[in-house]
Amino acid sequence: MSGAENINRKNYCDGMRDAIPIALGYLAVAFTLGIAARNAGVHVLPATIMSLTNTTSAGEFAAITAIAGGVGYAELALMQLVINLRYMLMSCALTQKLDPKFSIIHRFFIGFGVTDEIFGISVARKGKLNPCYMYGAMSIAIPAWTIGTCLGVVLGNVLPGGVVSALSVALYGMFLAIIIPPARDNKVIRGLVVIAMAASFLFTKIPVIKNISSGMKVIILTVVISGVAAVLFPLPDEEKEEEEADHEA
Repeated sequence: MSGAENINRKNYCDGMRDAIPIALGYLAVAFTLGIAARNAGVHVLPATIMSLTNTTSAGEFAAITAIAGGVGYAELALMQLVINLRYMLMSCALTQKLDPKFSIIHRFFIGFGVTDEIFGISVARKGKLNPCYMYGAMSIAIPAWTIGTCLGVVLGNVLPGGVVSALSVALYGMFLAIIIPPARDNKVIRGLVVIAMAASFLFTKIPVIKNISSGMKVIILTVVISGVAAVLFPLPDEEKEEEEADHEA
């Protein structure tokens, strides 16, 4: 096995390992999604295909609500575009981390698998991002999301309501698992997390802004906070060199 193959295999295994907590959270949250799909009259096969091809919790929950309300295809498509605009922003950020030698085909498939959580572990990885890392994460996370939806449609009515409500909390625990380690080690990140949480709360209270879609709120907060942070707290050159050295090692 060549050196490049060893590197790709290691990155793939690292992605699978890092995505295990994400997959467990997806399995639980997607179960509640499956229950919502069943209550909206969406059968198991279309619900499963929907989760396999659209790994977006907010988008799918909104789609199920829209389907139950009998909205048209154009309105449904526009709704998904607005809700999921943040993934375009995440993809642009990941483009800066990808090794330039990888082709547009890799970028295309990676773009399909960008979710909030996979983006979180990918952008936090030191050095240039090998596509095999994201492939490894996707190979664990996406099947878990799909299987969870399928099980929710089939078995959702069997579980007590309290258990179903508890499962939905898993998504928040998963987010905490992503942000706590870097926030604990870096006071700048810790401060930005607190600012982001406070600003997100204010966005739900300010009269005009609270009516903006959740996807657009995420985009506004991400652009503003990350932009200000990039200007005020740029990554020192020595840290960049250290990241590149760690990646090469």
